[in-house]
Amino acid sequence: MEFPEDLKFTEEHEWVLVEHGMATVGITDFAQDALGDVVFVELPEVGTVLETGKSFGVVESVKAVSDVYAPVSGEVIEINEELPDTPELVNTSPYEDGWMLKIKLADNAELDDLMDADAYQAFVEEEG
Repeated sequence: MEFPEDLKFTEEHEWVLVEHGMATVGITDFAQDALGDVVFVELPEVGTVLETGKSFGVVESVKAVSDVYAPVSGEVIEINEELPDTPELVNTSPYEDGWMLKIKLADNAELDDLMDADAYQAFVEEEG
């Protein structure tokens, strides 16, 4: 199981990579492993304004349908156009090719509420 040091994490198992005022968001290696084979991903449209903690999409696997929650608030400026046709990227490359969307951050202070890699790893081990 991977816990990349350059990412921030949520208790709902989303990850965030912050670069130049933008947050790239996806689900964690732990989440994709728990879900099993992902068969469908639903994402919001570009221009949608997200609110921290609110559902922005759905990931459907052979085991379950799960909401995906916004780890930060802001405007969706890009979505991963490959996911509707190749949702399995969430399984095979959760931190690279399986990213879901990019958000223009509304409030950088929200990042302080997210866990670093060590804290997230400890959180996952407690849950497991």
